[in-house]
Amino acid sequence: MLIAWEEFLKIIKEEAGAQVVETWFKAVILHDWNSATQTAILQAPNQFVISWIQEHYLELLKKHLSRLLNAHAIKIYFINTPTQQDLVPKTFIPASSINHVIPLTQSPAPIKEHNPPQTTLPVKSGYGYITPSSKKHKPKEESQLNQLYTFDTFIVGPSNSLAHAAASAVSKNLGKSYNPLFIYGGTGLGKTHLMHAIGNEVKKNHPDLIIKYETSDHFINEFINCIRFDKNEQFRNKYQKVDLLLLDDIQFLSNKEQTQETFFHIFNTLYEKQKQIILSSDTFPKEITGLQSRLKSRMEWGLVADIQLPDLETKIAILDKKAHMTSINLPNDVAHFIASRVISNIRELEGALIRIGAFSSLTNQPITLEMARRVLLNLNEKKKEAIPLENVLKVVAKHYNVSVNDLRSKKRQKDIAQVRQVACFLMKKLTSSSLQSIGSFIGGRDHSTVTHAITKIESLHKADMVFAQKIKMIEQEILVN
Repeated sequence: MLIAWEEFLKIIKEEAGAQVVETWFKAVILHDWNSATQTAILQAPNQFVISWIQEHYLELLKKHLSRLLNAHAIKIYFINTPTQQDLVPKTFIPASSINHVIPLTQSPAPIKEHNPPQTTLPVKSGYGYITPSSKKHKPKEESQLNQLYTFDTFIVGPSNSLAHAAASAVSKNLGKSYNPLFIYGGTGLGKTHLMHAIGNEVKKNHPDLIIKYETSDHFINEFINCIRFDKNEQFRNKYQKVDLLLLDDIQFLSNKEQTQETFFHIFNTLYEKQKQIILSSDTFPKEITGLQSRLKSRMEWGLVADIQLPDLETKIAILDKKAHMTSINLPNDVAHFIASRVISNIRELEGALIRIGAFSSLTNQPITLEMARRVLLNLNEKKKEAIPLENVLKVVAKHYNVSVNDLRSKKRQKDIAQVRQVACFLMKKLTSSSLQSIGSFIGGRDHSTVTHAITKIESLHKADMVFAQKIKMIEQEILVN
């Protein structure tokens, strides 16, 4: 058992990095393993660590422990490390059964002095009381929904208001308001959160409906296995009987001809039956390469909504919400510091908060601005002044399939000229360089040429939504590279 856990830690270190192991798994142990019931009990230092692992690493745990322990349907439970302050009977929390969190302002349900099998009693922790849902309904199909991703926990701002409004409308009127709903945007901006929120809302109001959430990666792998065992028809039937299909990261279907063909038929069947389809991608449907044109066309039949990088106020609101949910006492100046420092995506934003929260929890120190600066000292985020002009030029050149030398040359072909203008626009927006410096960098051009280029792209940006999204995707890649 100990060897299996040590092997798991090595795998996690390779896949997620040494920092993840040090922060979240170093103090966790495999407390017990029952091969007969295929049940693993993990012991963690506190509920804070348990909640974070459940939200971010549960699938990795299941995947690797299943293999290392030779289990086919592993069940993972968590317990807190015993302390002298523990005042409640010890029980464990099924990772899959956290359905409802009682707010800290409410009183917990009374604890009875018995331990019935397969039951979860309220467990006291510094983060509230967790109990199973009182609803008796059980969906007909396992929906794989993350119950922490709801509309209540989604922060709305100018960058995501359209996508949020559309998602909310769809959840109340399946198959009729916008079908399909296609949500696109960069990594870690909230697409998956919205998809799960739709599923959770529908599940709450219509518990008998069949809801299916899948990543495209899992969809592809499942399809390949069905081909291997000659179960194509069974695969189609499984997806064609759902009431709500949520397929995440649809761009991964690129160049998968057989998978696309099968999805095409699933899409048509569900659409004809007025069943709701929700899709997400990192880019606009027309921009997805290697995807059949008939699929691209169908993806635009309903509503296409984008999610962009949040502004400073939205990022602070996200941090405040996350801090409240995890009972982290986050001062306003620290929230502003994190929001100003992290500029790539929401996932990195929340990760920075959790690092600070973990440091505070494990060292018993209050969160201060000085602590935040120290903990996030090596945070690999790009500030405006730190982005080299060379990086901007390389990313722009790659996206438009032209060479950096062409962009810095005197060539005036229309296609080269426009890409050069895009580079000027992004250099001005993302760096602190002067117009003169930018002009000099791209081939000795003067500041008036750069000004003209920026004005041209600004006009095109306002007039052409597809072009604007292309620029946004390039911008996000520059920020995270």
